[in-house]
Amino acid sequence: MSQSIATALVPQPGYPRQDLRPRLLHLGCGAFHRAHQAVYADELAARHGSDWGYCEVSLSDSSGTIRALKQQDLLYSVSDIDGQGWHCRVVGIVCQALSRTEDGLLAVLEALAHPELAIVTLTITEKGYCHLPATGQLQLDHPTILHDAAHPLQPQSAPAVLLAGLRLRRQRGLPAFAVLSCDNMPANGEITRRVLMQLAALQDDAEMVDWVAQHVACPSSMVDCIVPMVSDASRSQIRALLGGVDDPAGVTSEPFRQWVIEDHFPQGRPAWERVGVQLVADVSPFEEMKLRMLNGSHSFLAYLGYLAGYSHISDCMQDAALAQLVHHLMLQEQAVTLVNCPQPAEDYAASLLQRFRNPALQHRTWQIAMDGSQKLPQRLLDPIRIHLARGSRFDCLALGLAAWMYYVSGIDEQGRAIEVCDPLAAEISMLLQSRGPAMSPVQALLQLEQVFATDLPRNAHFVAVLSQYFHQLQQFGAKACAAQLCARLGYAGVVD
Repeated sequence: MSQSIATALVPQPGYPRQDLRPRLLHLGCGAFHRAHQAVYADELAARHGSDWGYCEVSLSDSSGTIRALKQQDLLYSVSDIDGQGWHCRVVGIVCQALSRTEDGLLAVLEALAHPELAIVTLTITEKGYCHLPATGQLQLDHPTILHDAAHPLQPQSAPAVLLAGLRLRRQRGLPAFAVLSCDNMPANGEITRRVLMQLAALQDDAEMVDWVAQHVACPSSMVDCIVPMVSDASRSQIRALLGGVDDPAGVTSEPFRQWVIEDHFPQGRPAWERVGVQLVADVSPFEEMKLRMLNGSHSFLAYLGYLAGYSHISDCMQDAALAQLVHHLMLQEQAVTLVNCPQPAEDYAASLLQRFRNPALQHRTWQIAMDGSQKLPQRLLDPIRIHLARGSRFDCLALGLAAWMYYVSGIDEQGRAIEVCDPLAAEISMLLQSRGPAMSPVQALLQLEQVFATDLPRNAHFVAVLSQYFHQLQQFGAKACAAQLCARLGYAGVVD
């Protein structure tokens, strides 16, 4: 770099960074974490003198983020984008950065065993838990889990690394850290706890199973902030905001941030509530509302929008039919399945539509479409089950699911190849290629028990509705299907 980010022409951290202590550790130093959890910690240090610093840990550092942080004194920038322009800040809350590939496993485990460490936060994506999305159980035949079961001292998966760090703390007589999942899964704390205990049992360590059960707190949380991938264009914009300084660790995001956390931290926690975090006894109503109304709508727009030729979510919102349908999906098919919506559904839906329309975000439909096999069970399939039990309609949910099935076929409406990024991509491809002439693509993909379980494929009404929409997508294309469904639902004009 020609200059240092510490001399960039944007607000710098206004607190003594040398006073920060590595009391927080984050596993999975991705863009979302840097724009969300780390920003809350940074604000707490800047406004209230908190000494809760972050140790950032990557198990691969394939993006080079850890290396970039080390090269620029552990500083990076966050640029918020709204309709009025860009607003940039330098975040200084990181006090240590480690990569397993460069610093070694021992360094990572020693960081997990640091006496001052109280909380480990996670953004490892749904697939990082090595669980079955349909059941929430550890995937016992997962290749990495098979390795970790046989070699607990050479962990590869994130759960195994956490377990190895906890085991080291137990051996040294240190208290357990709390594990705070920040990934988009219902009951993410319960899933984390279950995966850790089941893996310890696979490693034939009954004492560790008991110790995790008795001492490791795994509160659930809900996170919300739209953080698109950094493109060449946004990278150039960040450089301009920083006065010509390159920041390979910089991120862009919308200004909106929300974090709801179950308040259970035996070794203490930051005073998050002082910077707007909601501490609650039960996060599940917030989780369900966000997973279904926001994330489910994002997936709906991602698959249909990609097939329709739209590169970004804001582009989808310029399509009158898609805008109408996503509004219908939020209120008529998702909100109605919520047991306890923590805020008025109409207000929440209106705020989501406004955020989706933000043209500056450039949130790619392809990015949101990634890892659909891990996301759809909680975003679309769980609410579909509720509609099936009630006998109510689920047209948009079915159309979104049919669009996913079309998308993972790997060929778009113009006959061009789709780069399908999914942990089950090989299995999906095999099922589609090996199906006989009498088996439809829908029937082939419904064999994915880890996604659909066994109940949905056996439900004749569900299969019929899903097949109908898949056939329509094949026959008419995504844009025409959306317009036809709007007409059947009685809509006209763009939703305000």
